[in-house]
Amino acid sequence: MTGPESEGSLVRRAVCPGSFDPITNGHLDIIARASRLYDEVYVAVMINKSKKGLFGVEERIELIREVTADYANVRVEAFHGLLVDFCKQRDIPAIVKGLRAVSDFDYELQMAQMNNGLTGVETLFVPTNPTYSFLSSSLVKEVAAWGGDVSHLVPSQVLEALNERLRKD
Repeated sequence: MTGPESEGSLVRRAVCPGSFDPITNGHLDIIARASRLYDEVYVAVMINKSKKGLFGVEERIELIREVTADYANVRVEAFHGLLVDFCKQRDIPAIVKGLRAVSDFDYELQMAQMNNGLTGVETLFVPTNPTYSFLSSSLVKEVAAWGGDVSHLVPSQVLEALNERLRKD
């Protein structure tokens, strides 16, 4: 069946991509908002073998699964390569990205236009909650490494893992 009569049976899918090293409350806010708009939301954890993260990919996936457990429509997977290939393999027509500032927009717009040009995948930009407009995983790691309090910036499971990891290093 095609046309408007079949639209009710379509599954609306989107992906929230990133390195999530570690996932922050800002990331979680975007994922939660996307989960209210889409039937299925994939959180795609980027594998970049040339970058050494604080957490391994499997650790990041596990932490994200823990903190998104309340969202039945969120799935967490790793990806390597082009995000549009990840989307094509799972029939995902939309990428959801949070924007913190105008500086994010310049870079993200280029990526969105490239992704759309490659496969027709659309990118939707969601303005970040002002509470998290300054927040990044890198900043969280840096502040935590110097003993600063990041408990209000990450979920409790992430804070525990972050503190444990930093004690070991």
